[in-house]
Amino acid sequence: MMFEQIIKKFNPVLYVQIWENRIKVTDINSGNRYDEKPLMALQKNNKGKEVIIAVGNRVDSMDNQLQTTIINPFSHPRTLISNFVVAEKILQHIIDTMFKPTFLKPLIVVHPMETMKGGITQIEFRAFKELALGAGARDSTLYQGSELNIEYFDYARIKNYEKEP
Repeated sequence: MMFEQIIKKFNPVLYVQIWENRIKVTDINSGNRYDEKPLMALQKNNKGKEVIIAVGNRVDSMDNQLQTTIINPFSHPRTLISNFVVAEKILQHIIDTMFKPTFLKPLIVVHPMETMKGGITQIEFRAFKELALGAGARDSTLYQGSELNIEYFDYARIKNYEKEP
């Protein structure tokens, strides 16, 4: 029992809120936050392969560099995820930015903040969960509703209320 409490204390838990033009990730244990635009800038290298040159708000500071592609993976008229691979890479970047390499992978609660007309489909449900797992989560859950209070955040309780469409 005591070992479980120690693991719980040091186990990273992230609350990921996603809007079309913003991604906010809060480390529940430390209160540290990442709150930036969900942008990625890609540029072809001399071998013709696209490489990441900037993520987040740094993309805005780039002066329309030649042959640079800027992608917002959460901008689409019908769904919140338009480019799964780029969305996963951005979340992976955020996790790497917030944590030094650690043997403990985070638990992640993904919370789509934009209005989802008609609710979330099974495909979107799975995509949000897989997004977190692919970015490095040990486990993920999807939360729908009003913004969660960080002071009373309980991953297990949120996970128990997860409802698949």
